[in-house]
Amino acid sequence: MSKKRGRDLGLPFPGTPGNFNAITDVPGVEVGLTTMIEGEGPVQIGKGPVRTGVTAILPRGKKDKMQPIWAGFYSLNGNGEMTGMHWVNDGGYFLSPICITNTHSVGMAHHATTKWMVKQYENQFSNEDIWAMPVIAETYDGVLNDINGQHIKEKHVISAIESAKSGPVPEGNVGGGTGMICYEFKGGTGTSSRVVEINGQQHHIGVLVQANYGLSDWLSILGVPVGKHLSKGKLLKQEQGSIIVIIGTDIPMLPHQLRRVAKRAAIGIGRSGSPGGNNSGDIFLAFSTANEMEILQHSREKLNMAFINDEVFDPIYEAVCQAVDESVVNALLASETMSTVKPYGNKVYAIDHEELLQIMRKYNRLSK
Repeated sequence: MSKKRGRDLGLPFPGTPGNFNAITDVPGVEVGLTTMIEGEGPVQIGKGPVRTGVTAILPRGKKDKMQPIWAGFYSLNGNGEMTGMHWVNDGGYFLSPICITNTHSVGMAHHATTKWMVKQYENQFSNEDIWAMPVIAETYDGVLNDINGQHIKEKHVISAIESAKSGPVPEGNVGGGTGMICYEFKGGTGTSSRVVEINGQQHHIGVLVQANYGLSDWLSILGVPVGKHLSKGKLLKQEQGSIIVIIGTDIPMLPHQLRRVAKRAAIGIGRSGSPGGNNSGDIFLAFSTANEMEILQHSREKLNMAFINDEVFDPIYEAVCQAVDESVVNALLASETMSTVKPYGNKVYAIDHEELLQIMRKYNRLSK
């Protein structure tokens, strides 16, 4: 049974979410998950315990032809990996699913995503000079998972991609977020969205995070320093995690505008208290599903793109910050307590909803 999300608990997050309050509120975006939870006890490399997975985001769903997905990238702190970003920085787009997994499974996810792309876009790969450059991102789950055993296989990545769909997105101990820790509490996968009106037309901004960063004393929710009051936590001596933030929208934007949007994820994660720790990979990607066109290798010489005026971006930036912040909190609230494997015998506790609500009431920060 899924746990209540932030808004369900009465946390008064600002802004108007979409129907699912998820990245899938952006039309055409699909999310799929493979979750692996097997075994208990101390680590035996190659045998487990296994607490890991893959999260797949398909910006344009499962179409039979690749099309540019316009994008912008920003790294607040680069202690991590997101493949394909050299070309996003230079070319302004990517062509693949986005897969998020654990640090030692980036290679397998890249290999498997390439295989899926070759099959899915068989006509293009067979008859044209096309190559695959997948977007694969990671955070480290070695405290809760036998990460050195490299349990993610080709089939797990392809399963996540193939299972992608629209609708509500599972959160917490699922997909790539299965073995992740956030602010010393059980973290993982979280999502949220916002509706933005531009010139009388509704657009969507959706966010998905893989949250695996921060210290408990840093944790703030809606301005309340809850980390200093919660009875659990205090697992780590220093910050050692990462966060991947994926921002999607149907608003037409140019790549340099999307890079500016991606930067705002830094402010979004800062709202819950993170300063961007030295050992954290704080890595952000923003994409737009607008401006559909053929791959550029086979397009005409002069192309047209719609894009919004920079002067109307302030509400967009605000919505991004709101959705990133809420996504992190949703990841924390959805998660379940899990035992550590390195060192063996500790626990990473999920945030207790009732204890959190008591703290928020003391600060008069509940809407109900």
